Amino acid sequence: RNHSLKMAEVKLDSYSKSFGGFQKIYEHKSDVTKCSMKFAIYLPPQAEHSKVPVLYWLSGLTCNEQNFIVKSGAQKYAAEHGVIIVAPDTSPRGCKIDGDNESYDFGVGAGFYVDATEEKWKTNYNMYSYVTKELPAVVNANFPVLSDQQGIFGHSMGGHGALICALKNPGMYKSVSALAPICNPINAPLGQKAFTGYLGPDKELWKRYDATELAKSYSGPMFSNYILIDQGKDDEFLATQLLPDNFIQGCQSRKIPVVLRMHEGYDHGYFFVSSFIGDHIKMHAEAFKQSK
Repeated sequence: RNHSLKMAEVKLDSYSKSFGGFQKIYEHKSDVTKCSMKFAIYLPPQAEHSKVPVLYWLSGLTCNEQNFIVKSGAQKYAAEHGVIIVAPDTSPRGCKIDGDNESYDFGVGAGFYVDATEEKWKTNYNMYSYVTKELPAVVNANFPVLSDQQGIFGHSMGGHGALICALKNPGMYKSVSALAPICNPINAPLGQKAFTGYLGPDKELWKRYDATELAKSYSGPMFSNYILIDQGKDDEFLATQLLPDNFIQGCQSRKIPVVLRMHEGYDHGYFFVSSFIGDHIKMHAEAFKQSK
């Protein structure tokens, strides 16, 4: 669907100085989700004087724009490497759709980064278009970003989002990485529930939002370095929901460079994310340097 994008005004909700830069929260009216959306943006000290690369972070189930900026410790690394980090919400909010708040894994806080096709959800639940079209347009118009130096990364449902956004838009992102992503949602109960709800029963449509399936048919340019995936070995979702080995096989079938690092003793939460977020931001920063 072509969503016509009118440039929304952004309203500053809050800001705090952090590592020489500023962590800010903005709100804007979205044409794509038909509601007010909030996003967090970290502006490193370098952004005061020049345009800098931008990283989009996609969060997981139950999260909003706050979780990553409070728990990940990313600001230190963003300041060090001179990158902006934008962290949107995970779903529309306040739409008053019957059933949108009944479970943690569907509806509010669980947009799954798809454009819904089912009648009940398709007006608002267009997080794929929001993340790949509307949000970058808003960010590029309002902040000092190098719009040709974009990367994307995320955690869990957001790791799934980052991988599909990169694979569905060859050349848009210089780099992509993920922490404990849902790699093969068509074969995971969480993904099957979400895709049935948002996309209906057509399994071929599901495949268009599945990173493993997209990797198997990818023919675009390679990313500036490699796809980095970190995964805790003590993650309770690893065997049933995340399925990283399937994604690795998909990448290998198309010779897409990918690195999967398995970490002893780590679970699925933000203590895991904060332990490795510095490596991810560094990897993206190196990709931006290579691609200049």
